[in-house]
Amino acid sequence: MAINVNTVYQTVLLILNKEQRGYMTPVEFNKIGTQTQLEIFETYFDSLNQQLRVPQANTDYADRVVNLDEKISIFKEFGNAPSISSSNVFNLPQQLGHNTGKASVIGMETAPTATAGATTQYVIGNNTAAPPQTITAAQVPNGVIQVFGNGSLISPSEYTINGLNIDFHSQPTTGLTLIVNYYPKQFYRLGQVLYQVGALNTEELQRVDRGELYHLLSSKLTQPTTVNPIYLYENNQITVYPTSISSGLSVSYIRKPLPPIWNFSLGGNNQYLYSAVSSYNFELHPADQTELILKILLYAGVVIKDPEIIQVAAAQVQQENINQQS
Repeated sequence: MAINVNTVYQTVLLILNKEQRGYMTPVEFNKIGTQTQLEIFETYFDSLNQQLRVPQANTDYADRVVNLDEKISIFKEFGNAPSISSSNVFNLPQQLGHNTGKASVIGMETAPTATAGATTQYVIGNNTAAPPQTITAAQVPNGVIQVFGNGSLISPSEYTINGLNIDFHSQPTTGLTLIVNYYPKQFYRLGQVLYQVGALNTEELQRVDRGELYHLLSSKLTQPTTVNPIYLYENNQITVYPTSISSGLSVSYIRKPLPPIWNFSLGGNNQYLYSAVSSYNFELHPADQTELILKILLYAGVVIKDPEIIQVAAAQVQQENINQQS
C-alpha cells in the first residue's frame, strides 16, 4: 500500500509547468516530499486523538477512527528487544537500523548475481560502493527489502526471505540480474511492552516515570514481580523491574515513514529519466494522495516564489482539513 512517487512527481511538474510557472528538480522534490510525508504522518495521531472524543458513524468505510487506524497500521511494527549484557536494560528493535551508520538505502547484488536454471535460492551480498556495504541477517527484520530483476520490481509474493537467503517459490526467469534494495526502519513511538519466558503467560509491562518508580520500589506491597512487571523508558532504552528479567522482552512500536526517492539517470539530451529500481514510493495511504500533492505544491510555490500557487494550494489544503475534521 503506497503512493507511486513517479505519479506524484509528474503531477506536480504538470501543474507547475502549466503557463511556465516554474520547475522542480528531483533533488528539490525528494526533500520537499520527505518533509510533506512527515507532516501528514504526524497529523494521524492528533486526528486520532480528536476523533476518539467524538461519536463515530457505525457504518462501513465511514468510521474515522477505523480509517485513521488503517493509515497508521502501515507503520506498526513488532520485534524483540535485546538485553544489554544480560541485564534488565533493553535496547529497542530499531537499534539495528539507522543507528549503525548505514545509508538510508543500500543497493546490493545477490550471489549468484543472475538467476540460473534450476536455482531458486540466492544470497544477499555486498554493493559496489567503496568500501562495500552489506547487511546482516539480524538487520533484515529491521528494514524494508525490495528485489528487482533487470530493473523491474519483483512481487514479494514470489519469494520469502530467510536470514540473507532469498527463496523463490518457483523457478525465476533465467538470466535476470538481481538487485536488492534495503531501507532501514527508524523508531518513532513506543507502544506495548510484553514479557514472556518459557511456558509462562504473556504479561504486559506497566510504564512508570522515575517518581512512581521510587515509590513502587520503596514498599514491599508495591514492588514489581514477574507477574506484574513495570518499566522505565528513557534515552531510547527500556529498564525493566524486577531486575531478574533479562530476556523475553518484545515491543510493539510505530516507525517513521521511509523517505521517498525519485531517482533518475541522464538521457542523451541530459534529461531526467525515471529509475524505478533505485526509487522508493511514498508510504502514505492512497487516500492521502490529493493532500500530498497539494502540500508539495504549497512548498513548491515558496521555492519558485509564485504567490498564486501558494494561495491556491493553501486554500485546497485548508478545505481538505475542514472536510476531514467536520
